[in-house]
Amino acid sequence: MINLRQHPKNLVLASASPRRSELLQRMGLPFTVRPADIPELDAHLDGPARMVLLNAAMKAEKLSAAHPESLVLGSDTTVVIDDVILGKPVDMEAACAMLQMLSGRAHTVFTAVALRWEAGDFLDDFVESSQVRFRALDAAGIRAYFDLVNPLDKAGAYGIQEGRELVIEAVEGSVENVMGLPIQALQAHLDAQGFNFNSSDG
Repeated sequence: MINLRQHPKNLVLASASPRRSELLQRMGLPFTVRPADIPELDAHLDGPARMVLLNAAMKAEKLSAAHPESLVLGSDTTVVIDDVILGKPVDMEAACAMLQMLSGRAHTVFTAVALRWEAGDFLDDFVESSQVRFRALDAAGIRAYFDLVNPLDKAGAYGIQEGRELVIEAVEGSVENVMGLPIQALQAHLDAQGFNFNSSDG
């Protein structure tokens, strides 16, 4: 039996991302969605890993005061190549330029997770990275990909869950991390704290 004094009441996802919701569902975790509307950093002097950690923490902390009995999960993902951070493209021209930059090369995807449980005075931040190698793409290949996938809501102008075979040659590390939530690492962090939101006793 879980002692509620030592366990968060429930799990709150501080993100409107359908991909993160899908991944939490894949883990079998019950949760509620409460998007955190914050101005996100798009760069940091200490690098992209620090940037996504701070963004994830700001999202979690925005909601933790309003949900003190809950474990709040904030997350942020970015794509990096040649020390250049590729966020969400502002338009299709920018999206095309991003895929041209990624074409035929490897890049890194960083995703940070911030966990906050205010009533339990608990915080846990971590970041995972994956290496992604792109296929060589020409203009026709990029157009074919954009006919299938909307790049404007995705860091780096691509997603891994749709049309993967059109743009991605290989992934080293967690594929789910590239999607936006490193569920293997998240499960390990939850297990380390004894947090089990599926318990019938909880």
